[in-house]
Amino acid sequence: MAVVNHSQRPQWVMSGEAHGTALYHRDVPASLSPSAATFDAVLFDFGGVLIDSPFDAFARYEQASGLPDGFIRRVNASNHHDNAWARLERNEITFDEFVDLFGEETAAAGARVDVREVFALLTGELRPAMVEALRRLRPHFRTGLLTNNFAVPLVGGGHEEVLAMFDVIVASADVGVRKPDPRFYQLACEQLGVEPERCVFLDDLGINLKPARQLGMTTIKVGGAERAVDELQQVLGIPLR
Repeated sequence: MAVVNHSQRPQWVMSGEAHGTALYHRDVPASLSPSAATFDAVLFDFGGVLIDSPFDAFARYEQASGLPDGFIRRVNASNHHDNAWARLERNEITFDEFVDLFGEETAAAGARVDVREVFALLTGELRPAMVEALRRLRPHFRTGLLTNNFAVPLVGGGHEEVLAMFDVIVASADVGVRKPDPRFYQLACEQLGVEPERCVFLDDLGINLKPARQLGMTTIKVGGAERAVDELQQVLGIPLR
């Protein structure tokens, strides 16, 4: 999950759109890649992969508010395809509507959460090891960002240089589909011009990795950045540090 303030997106992200998806393609000679016989593209989640997990912000809010650990995640796991969080990530409701609906959902679970305070904590520090890995693999592979995000004016981006490293950005608030819907991954492959079997996908949630594997992608579950870079380096066969 990531929060995107559309007014602060780099200009290139908005050009040549199809289905609200950024279209910027580089010519990447396959011969440059030691793994070209196996892979054409590397796909990344944003929150929890390239930046700190939003779950860290949830935990800080829960601790400060005296809520049980994992309370917000449990609320979001309930009816996870159609709850308030999911609908906001598909841009089906306004942020004000989301505030009310999420407040109702958390109240029904035992404690009403002020989601505006939660969003204020969703800053997300970059993970240098992951960003360096992205920088090093770009000359050899196409790159895609697959993020469940929000189109809200509350949180600035500040990650423009990293976003500019991607050939394609597929953001749920733009396309109206979110992970783990298989259509989300298929859309990314279509925009990159690659087959799922020739992609590596990194995400921090198993629920998002499962459909990617079912489509034929090689997947890496990201916990710590250093371990994830080790795994990606082994899969791709090129140095990423």
